[in-house]
This record gives sequence, structure tokens and C-alpha cells, in this order.
Amino acid sequence: MPFPYARYVALGDSSTEGLDDPIGPDAPHRYRGWADRFAAHVATSQRTTHSEAPTLLYANLAVRGRRTRQVLETQLAPALAMRPDLATVFAGTNDIIQSGCDLDAVLADLGTMQRALRDQGATVLTITMPDLADLIPFAGRVSARLADYNARVRALAAETGTLVADLAAHPWVTDPRFWSADRLHANAEGHRRIAAALAAQLGVPGITDDWAVPPSARRRRSAIGRAVEDLTWAGGHFLPWLWRHARGRSSGDLITAKRPRLEPVLID
Repeated sequence: MPFPYARYVALGDSSTEGLDDPIGPDAPHRYRGWADRFAAHVATSQRTTHSEAPTLLYANLAVRGRRTRQVLETQLAPALAMRPDLATVFAGTNDIIQSGCDLDAVLADLGTMQRALRDQGATVLTITMPDLADLIPFAGRVSARLADYNARVRALAAETGTLVADLAAHPWVTDPRFWSADRLHANAEGHRRIAAALAAQLGVPGITDDWAVPPSARRRRSAIGRAVEDLTWAGGHFLPWLWRHARGRSSGDLITAKRPRLEPVLID
């Protein structure tokens, strides 16, 4: 790994923004997320192994609800202007869940972003998406599209020299204990594992393989218990999403990037 890195920029949607990994009661409606955690891994390792290295600077341009084309159009140019030597690019979830998804266009846009950042000399990382059909009712209808997306992301990354943390290859990623109540965003432990997987892929010293270890077996739920949980989820998350979607609204309306400028990564 070409340590030390000076500037890390994260591009993407709600996953990269950090939903649902809340900072805590002292910072309501603010999120940490795997990108923040990954930045901390890199910064901590550099401080330990390269005492002469400057403090890592980090910007997170991700905004919830963004489709891949929106990430390209609104985040790539600002990211390139920061001249990062480390970047993460992850998008596509908000495309795949839509009917009529143009996967060719999604992969073309991802390729444009990866190549542009690589051409500037940045080390670029991405992740694959887990199939959450066991967690989200009706999600099975996009399973084939998701598998195609992951296969094409792997092929694209091999072409552009992008590093892939292949989360979809690990069974633990579909365990509900790593997902928030909306079943679409990772919870704090899920974000921790994603960050560690990226750090391991980058070759950050000191990263253990605990992120890949499956959790202990969980108690089987009864059919009635599962039905109640699904109804609760539908009322609290799915129906509001449908209503917002029907009105042409997005969860990212009026939301701006949480970290639009390069700032030092503060570590203990």
C-alpha cells in the first residue's frame, strides 16, 4: 500500500454518508458511517507507522437518495479538484431498486468516476452489494439485477485498477443484526465491519479479520413473529418510501454533504 496518504475523498449515497450509524445523543441526526471509520483506520495506521506523515485530510461528498448519475454530476468534479490520492466510490443502490433500471448506464457512470480518479493517481476502492431478499419483503425481485451489478462491478474494477471489498461474498452481510430498522442501511456494527473490510483490502496494518467472522447463531423467529416484524417495518419504512417516491421526492432533498471540504481526521 502506498502509504502515507494525504487526501481521502468519499463519493456516494446514503451508505457512504453513514446512515444508520448515529454519532450519538450529543449530535442528533448526524452520522458516522463506514467512510468516517475507514478514514480513521488509515489515519491511525499512518500516525503509528509513519510518524513524519502529515495528518490525513478527508472529505465526504455523499448525499442520501442520490442515484449514480447524480453522484457523477455533483460529486466527481469537486472530488477531482481536491486531488485525492485515496478515494472510495460506491453508488447504485438507488438505481437498482427502481423499476426500469438501466444497469449499463449505472456501470458506465461508475466507470467514468473510477477512471477519472485513477487517472489523477488516486487509489480507488469500492464495495459490492449484499442481496437483502431475506430481510426485505419483495426485494427478491431485484436479486438477479443485483447479482449482475456485482459481477459487473468486479469486472469493471479489474479493468480500472479499483480495489474491491467484496462484501457480497460473505454470508454474514445478510444477518439482520448488522442492519438498521429500515433494513436498507447498515447499523453501527455493520458500518464497522464494512470499514474494516475496506481497510483490509487496502492493506492497512493492524486490521484483524474479525470483520469477516460470522456471528453466533441466532434464535429462529416464528412465522407470526416474522409477520409482525414485517408489518411494523412496512408501516414505518416501506410505505413512507412509497409515498415519497410517488410524489417525486427524495430523502436527500435539502440535504447537503456532511463534510464538503478536506478536513483533518481527528483520532484519539
